[in-house]
Amino acid sequence: MINSKLPDVGVTIFTVMSRLATETRAINLGQGFPDFDPDAGLLAQVDAAMAAGHNQYAPMPGIPALRAAIATKTQALYGAAYDPETEITVTSGATQALMTAILAVAGTGDEVIVLEPNYDSYVPAIRLAGAAPVAVQLLPPTPEAPGYRPDWDAVRRAITPRTRALVINFPHNPTGAVLDDGDLDELERILEGTGVVLISDEVYEHIVFDGRRHASIARRPALAARSFLISSFGKTFHTTGWKIGYCCAPAALSVEFRKIHQFMVFAVSTPMQYALAAFLKDPRHYLELPAFYQAKRDRLEAGLQQTRFRTLPCPGTYFLLADYSAISDAPESEFARWLTTEHGVAVIPIAAFHADPDAPASNRQLVRFCFAKKDSTLDAALERLQRV
Repeated sequence: MINSKLPDVGVTIFTVMSRLATETRAINLGQGFPDFDPDAGLLAQVDAAMAAGHNQYAPMPGIPALRAAIATKTQALYGAAYDPETEITVTSGATQALMTAILAVAGTGDEVIVLEPNYDSYVPAIRLAGAAPVAVQLLPPTPEAPGYRPDWDAVRRAITPRTRALVINFPHNPTGAVLDDGDLDELERILEGTGVVLISDEVYEHIVFDGRRHASIARRPALAARSFLISSFGKTFHTTGWKIGYCCAPAALSVEFRKIHQFMVFAVSTPMQYALAAFLKDPRHYLELPAFYQAKRDRLEAGLQQTRFRTLPCPGTYFLLADYSAISDAPESEFARWLTTEHGVAVIPIAAFHADPDAPASNRQLVRFCFAKKDSTLDAALERLQRV
């Protein structure tokens, strides 16, 4: 018999809801993937790379051209200089990068702080490292402050001598919350004088709205010096199925990161790396992303205002939260299944991003809509939602 290392873990909510959407032929606004193709120019670069013979193993940390392009982009956007040779590693998606970073710094008896609700890979990765996850709740929406936001005082109280890392994710999945300069100030004050490593999941770095500037930890030298900064080309270039991300970290942290990376995946898709390196030469491909997704956010938000759902602010990511309390008092998971089966629109319950999805405190009658979809998909879903 196998002694499971993750005895409490089952199939993820994303798999469950996507399967239910397929079975019921519902419109899937649950799982966070686009239903449109990436740029034709990027696909052409993949064909060109394959035709040029780039079909064998890439160097373990990633091809030099892509690492150099990542360094150039990060310097231009955030003023942070990462050495492509020793401080940037190309990974098999951001999820692999996150697990690798956690395994690199945490072990038996250690603690890793996560902000809850949180993306579902963090806690299993912490447990696989032998460490204990410590959940700090985001401040929930109130009439005065209708969006989620970090509780930095609670984070400060959660740090103990056993704390090895703090995992943050902004723009935040699932709530859409973003940081500002004041938050970075708080992070600097909290971590100063500690040995805590910061793991910053910034996969939605280019999806921020209403003229906001992404508050990357790379903007602050004191934070960057103790951080793994992780991002994803899947989110930026609509290629979630390629599973290519990257990690920027100081050389000493990157050494430990690469020790694990090389035995976890060794390297990632070679032709895709060459294609991305070429595509990154034109910054418009990511600089225009906020406007592209803001139009979709506004379309979904305007449509939901014609329904019984009440939308919450969405300053970042391609997810929009909505309150369904005017429709039902059912727990979030139950409501999400009902909406999928009875009205043909799949969503994700926010309770699923908590350690205990069934706890009353985890159920605030909120569901997450993904608007990384064709306008026709959003319009068809809205037509069904208006009948709820």
